[in-house]
Amino acid sequence: MLLHGGRADGLTPPPWVNLPALRLRWFGTAILRAQPRHTLLLASVRYRRRGWNGQQADPVHDAHDALNELGRLAPGLPVVLIGHSMGGRAALRAAEHPSVRGVVALAPWCPTNEPVSHLRDRTVALLHDPKDRVTRADQTWAFAERARAHGADVHTVAMPHGGHTMIRGAQHWQKLAAHFATAILNGTPLTQPS
Repeated sequence: MLLHGGRADGLTPPPWVNLPALRLRWFGTAILRAQPRHTLLLASVRYRRRGWNGQQADPVHDAHDALNELGRLAPGLPVVLIGHSMGGRAALRAAEHPSVRGVVALAPWCPTNEPVSHLRDRTVALLHDPKDRVTRADQTWAFAERARAHGADVHTVAMPHGGHTMIRGAQHWQKLAAHFATAILNGTPLTQPS
């Protein structure tokens, strides 16, 4: 399930032509190509509001609604959440849902007070370019350490380029995201492909 980026604050809905959502579709395509012998269902969360909006954490509610609907349509289906930026934060929060096996978070927004205890026994891959000027990789690495201390299986990758938009080196980002997502779905340990 794909969760695109957004803003810290924004009460209006995302536009119908939504570039962050379109960019994330390429990651979905890479995941489908990485699992050619398996039937996968690819879904995208449609946010009601563009922003996180403080304590409201609007994208988390949208993710939970999407996960509940998916569970109604396909009971027992294991889910991996793939989120970018604000969507990465939402994916990490929504990982508490019982159908979620793990998360692949791309340049996630991980504030220092972000909860981690719900990630116990979840598998998490965090990819971040240390040169990102929108979200901070050092906060992502600190989040990873806190999540590990609470029993999460966390794998981190410092991406060599791509910044926040993941455009430069996009295929490398997509390849790693697909590799980690399929490993989580298959229940295999996370290792970086050679």
